[in-house]
Amino acid sequence: MSAVMITRKVRKWEKLPGKNTFCCDGRVMMARQKGVFYLTLFLIVGTCALFFAFECPYLAVHLSPAIPVFAALLFLFVMAMLLRTSFSDPGVLPRALPEEATFIEMEIEAANGNVPAGQRPPPRIRNVQINNQIVKLKYCYTCKIFRPPRASHCSICDNCVDRFDHHCPWVGNCVGKRNYRYFYLFTMSLSLLTIYIFTFDIVHVVMRSVDNGFLSTLKETPGTYPLLHYRLSITKQPLVVLCVLVCFFTLWSVVGLTGFHTYLISLNQTTNEDIKGSWSGKNRVQNPYSHKNIIKNCCEVLCGPTYPSVLDRRGLMQEDLAVSATPDAPFSSSSSSSSSNPVPQTTKTTAPLIPNEHTPDDAKPSIADTAEKSPSPKEEHPPVERVPPLASPETDAETSVVKDKIH
Repeated sequence: MSAVMITRKVRKWEKLPGKNTFCCDGRVMMARQKGVFYLTLFLIVGTCALFFAFECPYLAVHLSPAIPVFAALLFLFVMAMLLRTSFSDPGVLPRALPEEATFIEMEIEAANGNVPAGQRPPPRIRNVQINNQIVKLKYCYTCKIFRPPRASHCSICDNCVDRFDHHCPWVGNCVGKRNYRYFYLFTMSLSLLTIYIFTFDIVHVVMRSVDNGFLSTLKETPGTYPLLHYRLSITKQPLVVLCVLVCFFTLWSVVGLTGFHTYLISLNQTTNEDIKGSWSGKNRVQNPYSHKNIIKNCCEVLCGPTYPSVLDRRGLMQEDLAVSATPDAPFSSSSSSSSSNPVPQTTKTTAPLIPNEHTPDDAKPSIADTAEKSPSPKEEHPPVERVPPLASPETDAETSVVKDKIH
């Protein structure tokens, strides 16, 4: 019984650690808990469907046909920002390779020295200076890296996210460096859409109340609207009231959330930093990332460059599989049976320790240049014993003739 090594190419997203789910061959990246995200889609699509079905026909005739057109454009923008926030990489940092993690451990042990038994080792932190302010870089025991400034580990997705803001279950993803602006545009456009629908719902009810009275307007039933060349009798007003109630209760939370993030953007601060009080006045620590100007802070957060993903989710990597093969069976049969009993081997991903733009040059690790890479072990083949050629009738005859000549 011998083992045959088979090498196959796989996408890197198939081997990425963490608790994310991927779709469309790694192009879509989300968290595993997507139930609340589906609820968000249902509320937005359902409320807009009620508005387009029952309010827009009346408002387009009696007020202006531009009302449903503007509502449709706003609805499309909201859905685009929601999907862009939910399906994108928020800024996940790759984990350290085994040799990189070993090198970091050696550096930490050399810096801390020998810790006596029973004594807690010192915290694993590094101090860097950003805009004349000391910032501590914390060590992540899961990802085996020193997190860049403003990065944090998300316990739900089990990944370190650069410029981590928060994990939002309503969008089904983390909100970080690469999708924060789209999250803010989503909340702001959703606030406008909610106000727009709520306002014209009230206008619709008021305009009908002028002619028929408020109570009779609420009790008016049935309403008839053409649907696929049929006239379907339906109860209209209860659905209008339902749309008004959904918009009313959604309005306060969405508008409040948009106002809170507008406040954070004006200070160039994240939700995680605000909750922890990282730059509160009581600690006498100033925010080193703030420009002390609201316009500059807003331009940096909303109009800054779009950072590429450092995961390379759709890149190719090689995976080695050890498949047991019998001497009697040919190699083709053993390779075909590899899908039934494969034994996965450890694979390596090119996941460097990547600092962000806030990391000073003297604090950026150069582990890839300093770490000694152990050569990949090669398979040792046993020496092949040379067997002498078998004797043939012609060689036996020649040998006997030579012997007779000698004698």
